[in-house]
Amino acid sequence: MTHFQYAPIDGHDMRADIPDAYRTYWQRLAAPGSWWDGTQRVAIAAHSRAAIDCELCAARKDALSPYSVNGTHAGGTEHLPTAAIDAVHRIVTDQTRISQRMVEDLETAGVSRAAYVELVGIVVTTLSIDEFHRALGLPLEPLPDPKPGNPDHYVAAHTVETMGFVPTVPLEGAVGNEADLWNPKGRAPNVLRALTMVPDALRHWRDVAAAQYLSFEGMANFVKDDNRVIDRKQMELIAGRVSAINECFY
Repeated sequence: MTHFQYAPIDGHDMRADIPDAYRTYWQRLAAPGSWWDGTQRVAIAAHSRAAIDCELCAARKDALSPYSVNGTHAGGTEHLPTAAIDAVHRIVTDQTRISQRMVEDLETAGVSRAAYVELVGIVVTTLSIDEFHRALGLPLEPLPDPKPGNPDHYVAAHTVETMGFVPTVPLEGAVGNEADLWNPKGRAPNVLRALTMVPDALRHWRDVAAAQYLSFEGMANFVKDDNRVIDRKQMELIAGRVSAINECFY
C-alpha cells in the first residue's frame, strides 16, 4: 500500500513535503524504536485514535479527579501494558491534568521514563497527522503493518532534571549523537526539549512538524515563506488560538 495519496482539494494540489513527511513517519512508526517494538508502537498509535471516543476518558474528563473513575479504555488491551494504555488516553483527552504522579505511577508499573517519552512522541505525532485529516474532512490513514525487531534502549548520554517530569538534554549536553537536538543558534524551546531524553522521538516528531508548521531554520524567519500560503504572523495567530482552545499548558 502506498500511504497518503491526496487528490487535489478545491482544485489545489497539496505541497509535496506534507505527504512525504507523513510517509516517512509511517515507516518509522512501524519499525522498532528505542523502547517499544514495532507492534507496540503501532498499538500506541491505535490507542491515540481510540481515545477520541473512549467512554472512560469522557467520564474521567468530567470528574473532579481522574483517579476517582475506574474502568477499561476503548481499544482493547493487546500488546501494551495497562499503564501505558492509560497514559496514551490521558495524553489525548486530559492533558492539563498530567502530573509528576502519573509519570511516577508509570515507573512503578514498569513503564520507564524513557519509554514514556517515546510513547508521548508517538501519540503527539500520530495525533498531529490524524488531526490534519480530520480538519480536511478526510478519512484517517490506515496504520502501517508493524516490522519485526527489538528496541535498542537508547537514551541521550547527557540529561538533567531541571524542567518538566522527565530528564532532558541541556544545551551543553547537545553533543555527539545529540548535537542536532538544539538548533544551530543554541536554542530549543521547552516543548522540543521535553522529548530529548529519547532523541529519535524528537527527531521523528520534528520532521513532521517541519512540514506542518516550521523547521528549526524556518522559525528564524518572521516574514513570508514562499512555500507557505499564509505569513508567519497569521501562522502564529492560528497556533495561539488553537493552543488556547486546547488549554495548552505550554
